[in-house]
Amino acid sequence: MSKGRDSGAAAGGAAAILLRYLQEQNRPHSAQDAFGNLQREHGLGKTAVVKALEQLAQQGKIKEKVYGKQKIYFPDQVIVLLGLQKTHLCYNQFPAVSDSELKVLDNEISDLSSKVQTLQQSCRQMELELKDLNGSMTTPEMIKEIEELKKDCANYTEKLERIKSAANHVTPEEKEKVYNERKLYCKEWRRRKRMATELLDAILEGYPKSKKQFFEEVGIETDEDHNVTLPAAV
Repeated sequence: MSKGRDSGAAAGGAAAILLRYLQEQNRPHSAQDAFGNLQREHGLGKTAVVKALEQLAQQGKIKEKVYGKQKIYFPDQVIVLLGLQKTHLCYNQFPAVSDSELKVLDNEISDLSSKVQTLQQSCRQMELELKDLNGSMTTPEMIKEIEELKKDCANYTEKLERIKSAANHVTPEEKEKVYNERKLYCKEWRRRKRMATELLDAILEGYPKSKKQFFEEVGIETDEDHNVTLPAAV
């Protein structure tokens, strides 16, 4: 058999498989949908699926609708057969449905859609509750935390009682005196540090080595060497 006949037979086989599949499913499919559903079972390639669907549409065996850049294919509900006398005989591939049955189906679809929305909303609410619960402490963890807090409260209470019962309380006058002395000492510290910095900068202008080497040679220790920070001015 020639290569052309082989490819034609393969295309015909793909078309038959797709036509039967669309008729059985009786719902719209894109070429990608059909390829994904039939590729594993029948080994159809993407190109063969596309060509077979286009062929079936051209032959009028299925319908084709274009939505933007995507084509949708679905089975034709009516097949037209030509008789020997050139008369047209039409029959439905699928059972006929009356208007009342369609109305019943529409109502069922509407009811089910409402139920789906209600369930989705309920699921979202439960997901939020689950998230909150996962972020909360468990009962054993809460019991342990309460016990630790009780111990802390007892320790603080005992410490407070000791402070209240002590006889060496600091008077407001003594407290004010300490604050003023601290303020005076910090001010003097700040003044002397500024004077020393200005003097050292003047010396370093004519010093041939680095500042670090100068400090090491002279034996100067800075606040930073001892991790000491000058309090901010109040």
